[in-house]
Amino acid sequence: MKISAERRNLILTGAVVGAAAFILVLFGNPGNMGFCIACFLRDIAGSLGLQSTATVQYMRPEILGLVLGAFIISVIKGEFNPRSGSSPVIRFLMGAGVSIGALVFLGCPLRMVLRLAAGDLNALMGLIGFVMGVAAGSVCLHLGFSLGRTRETTRLEGSAISIISIILLIILAAAPSLLRFSTSGPGSMRAPVAASLAAGLLVGVFAQRSRMCFAGGLRDLFLIRDTTLITGFIAVFLSALLLNIAGGKFILGFEGQPVAHTDALWNIMGMVVVGFGSVLLGGCPLRQLILAGEGNSDSAVTVLGLVAGGAIAHNFSLASSTDGPTDGGKAAVMLILLFFIAVAAISIYMNRRKEN
Repeated sequence: MKISAERRNLILTGAVVGAAAFILVLFGNPGNMGFCIACFLRDIAGSLGLQSTATVQYMRPEILGLVLGAFIISVIKGEFNPRSGSSPVIRFLMGAGVSIGALVFLGCPLRMVLRLAAGDLNALMGLIGFVMGVAAGSVCLHLGFSLGRTRETTRLEGSAISIISIILLIILAAAPSLLRFSTSGPGSMRAPVAASLAAGLLVGVFAQRSRMCFAGGLRDLFLIRDTTLITGFIAVFLSALLLNIAGGKFILGFEGQPVAHTDALWNIMGMVVVGFGSVLLGGCPLRQLILAGEGNSDSAVTVLGLVAGGAIAHNFSLASSTDGPTDGGKAAVMLILLFFIAVAAISIYMNRRKEN
């Protein structure tokens, strides 16, 4: 069977992502967390003083590299396309909601796959919730949900998130005293800056070229029965799985998994929010970073929402710990889910009125 170029690119990207994540853990990142978009943006929020939890504060170079890798390759390939104007306030709020849901689960969709590949069965509960959330979002798209069209904007506007990433990278290298750094906990567990940045740049380039998106793969499967995009999802899992087995890092079970909890219901519900919100926003947290690097200011606003959500989650004790979810986190997940449903319902109703 002949494999299409798009599918080959996704397989290659998945292999690169899985390998980079495995290497970053070997070099010092937290277990099963070579990459986690929500967790790393939360760490950046802590490093900037936006949240005060001492154990999760670090200016993660991986995130800066992802944005800059996508920016550089999109400029080289003539695909840098500055655009904005699609419900930015709603996108910011929804991004914050997705971040909080991810931190109740303790991971974004990418980390969910990496946790599964390391044998963490709690992530299987997360996958169930993620599939449910993407399915709900896909139904909303089928019914006519839309946050509106983007419009062309200036190159300066489209480059803003990349400029911010460069400034933060300079501060990390030249003036680290301006930032906060954890001395214990997940924030203190980090690969060398050069390795983290290189991994971020590499994955940013490959993810931009392949259009990898975890929510998008399931969405396409549900809506148009297209399995192309989900190939990347599977490739990340298989790449990381093989490396974990070969490296003796595969530990099957629910108990004792790094940076995880065993509350099945709230692992499911946290990822329902992430899957639902990701589809409504047009991409998972990883895809939002890549789109922001390509010049999409709506995605840049979503990324800022993800940062804000990470700060809110820790300032108001909404994020889970290894002991499990908090009461505040449980309430927040339900409120966020209701908010997403309300946004979807209003959008569908308004769009149908326009059609009539």
